[in-house]
Amino acid sequence: MRTTFDRLRHTICFELIGLAILTLGIAKLINMDMTKIGVLAVAFSIIATVWNYFYNILFDKEMLKHTGQLNKTVAIRIFHACLFEAGLLVITLPIMAWWLEIGLMEAFILDLGMALFYLIYAFVYNLAYDRIFPVSQAKPALDSQS
Repeated sequence: MRTTFDRLRHTICFELIGLAILTLGIAKLINMDMTKIGVLAVAFSIIATVWNYFYNILFDKEMLKHTGQLNKTVAIRIFHACLFEAGLLVITLPIMAWWLEIGLMEAFILDLGMALFYLIYAFVYNLAYDRIFPVSQAKPALDSQS
């Protein structure tokens, strides 16, 4: 099991490296100032975190209200993830279009690209992190009867 320090290192490094790659990549891709993209990326990171907190509370309340329980099947997890992303898109799309001074369709395509980037980045980052900082294998407690 990972320690609190390890989890914090994982999260902070994930965000900082992801923001750096994304900011540089988008700035080069759409030929825009890195500072402007960086501010947007940091803002979206904060928005996603806040949205995640409230979304999960609302989702669980609605699930409890409609089903009487909170056990999530794979299908419910897929629905949960898709609804989260759709809600985040509704929140961020107009902000992105306004901040970057682009149309909604351009912002939508850029937002989809960011989502795809984070999907691939999260996979690669976690593989690399696990190799660089492997989880120490805790030894099971010895049975006092042995």
